[in-house]
Amino acid sequence: MPYSLAIFDLDGTLADSFPWFLRTINDVADRFGFRRIADEDVEGLRHASTREILTGLEVPLWKLPAIARYARRLKGEAAAEISLFAGVEAMLRTLSQSGVQLALVTSDSEANAREKLGPAAALFAHFDCAASLFGKPAKFRRVIRRAGVEPGQVIAIGDEERDIEAARAVGIACGAVSWGYAAPTALRGCQPDHVFERMEEIVDVLCRNRGIVGWVSEA
Repeated sequence: MPYSLAIFDLDGTLADSFPWFLRTINDVADRFGFRRIADEDVEGLRHASTREILTGLEVPLWKLPAIARYARRLKGEAAAEISLFAGVEAMLRTLSQSGVQLALVTSDSEANAREKLGPAAALFAHFDCAASLFGKPAKFRRVIRRAGVEPGQVIAIGDEERDIEAARAVGIACGAVSWGYAAPTALRGCQPDHVFERMEEIVDVLCRNRGIVGWVSEA
């Protein structure tokens, strides 16, 4: 059965925000009282789960909502510095023209997401933003209801272990991209349904059996 709905994560999946994260995280750590990240810590954190990262950085869980609000404000101020990965708009356009509904579920605000996406925002039929750290399952369910499709026709695509966990919690397929926050080996260890090494592979998998497969140029 081909996929009728693709639910995308934003940061690390469509938007190249990891460099911004590395520039910003220690300022956030100082403000909210958790452990700073040294350069030598970064690769280890890319192999850790979200829960392991929170424990390792000694992040007070009760502060997570305030941290998320602050991070969204900082992202809004830095939106011009955060670009989409190469090929994102062409990939999204190809999916949309092939009949795949597009949805965005992200911890960022909708305003920030639309600014980062630019013209590609118009390709999305559904936005459900400001997700809490482990709050994506409820948003996935809501988007699926709005789209009017069966769970078996849905795939969620992200770059972290928690994206895979959220998809499994609601009984939908999950795809992991290799170019985001989490290390590819860590993602493969979670055994997602698909691991995407290149942007074109998303089109290949999602448009398979739809009878419309082809890369739409960004030119």
